[in-house]
Amino acid sequence: MAETLIKVDLKQSPYENDKVHNRWHPDVPMACWVKPGDDFVLETYDWTGGYIKNDDSADDVRDVDLTTVHFLSGPVGVKGAEPGDLLVVDLLDIGAKPDSQWGFNGFFSKQNGGGFLTDHFPLAQKSIWDFHGMFTDSRHVPGVRYAGLIHPGLIGCLPDPKLLETWNRREIDFIATDPDRVPGLANPPFAATAHMGALQGEARAKAAAEGARTVPPREHGGNCDIKDLSRGAKIYFPVYVDGAGLSVGDLHFSQGDGEITFCGAIEMAGWVHMKVDLIKGGMAKYGIKNPIFKPSPITPKYDDYLIFEGISVDEAGKQHYLDVHIAYRQACLNAIEYLKKFGYSGAQAYSILGTAPVQGHISGVVDIPNACATLWLPTDIFDFDIKPNANGPTKFLDGSVQMPISPDK
Repeated sequence: MAETLIKVDLKQSPYENDKVHNRWHPDVPMACWVKPGDDFVLETYDWTGGYIKNDDSADDVRDVDLTTVHFLSGPVGVKGAEPGDLLVVDLLDIGAKPDSQWGFNGFFSKQNGGGFLTDHFPLAQKSIWDFHGMFTDSRHVPGVRYAGLIHPGLIGCLPDPKLLETWNRREIDFIATDPDRVPGLANPPFAATAHMGALQGEARAKAAAEGARTVPPREHGGNCDIKDLSRGAKIYFPVYVDGAGLSVGDLHFSQGDGEITFCGAIEMAGWVHMKVDLIKGGMAKYGIKNPIFKPSPITPKYDDYLIFEGISVDEAGKQHYLDVHIAYRQACLNAIEYLKKFGYSGAQAYSILGTAPVQGHISGVVDIPNACATLWLPTDIFDFDIKPNANGPTKFLDGSVQMPISPDK
């Protein structure tokens, strides 16, 4: 049995656990040390540290303080790791904590984080998903059931001071181009809610003021939200500091490509069993600037899809030049409109696309002026036939079941 090096108590605030942190900074102390070739288990909070509850109110999604997230277990120091190496991480197994067999999906208020389709869904909403072994379903989104592909949404290594300064400079400069934008363009350092693990005193205060927020993916990995990083996946991380400083969190039971609802997968507390190794000098040997990934060999077996196309023409009919972001947004909106014909609310359809194992593809970026993106929706996740036919769609839902919604204060 692999040793559990970091444990979390879901009844305890993550701020009371010194083996957890919520900022990236080279001075965050290693929570534990391992050797190349070791395998071990890390327990994790859900990304909000337990703030979201298993109930029928979306007030918690509306009110969550996004300056606190993400709560990460680590950093794990790897003996012998030096800047320029590659840290090789094998994800051996991942699961939900036995005392937390449920997860949540949410849309943030546009006034508090927003999301991919925030202009269409500006108010906070939530759905709760129960786990039944490898499957999940929701009392808030009836008619669907699918196998989970559990994965860490966030995993990465500590930055060195130069890389940290680069992140903060470029993101703060970006915010300055439109400082009043809602939601904001990026998230600058914010010391008041920083949790720097076991770091104390003046060193802690300095690191909290400089620590990079965990929201975006960056050169070190971070919040990439790649749904295929499940059991059997292998990740090659650039090493920037002695010991590497590997941290993990933000576990997802299931997610669609793009995590389009932002609080967008089925978020959960859980554990990760992993093994680490080193490739000395691997960054230069392989020309690696960002992590590279070998996906899990285990994927939910869905062979039949409806594929929704989107092009880079926005909702107002404005033409954009090969804009994949807009094209994928249109594909998602087209799928939502389709599912509404079967009785789903727009929010329920949006929740399905964020949590089910849908595939997102960049299908064309050369045929000017329109990029083409596609969303692949597996048909077998539904309890009814969603394929088009001559008789038209049959209403599956009557509108009596809805997702909880909370108006802005």
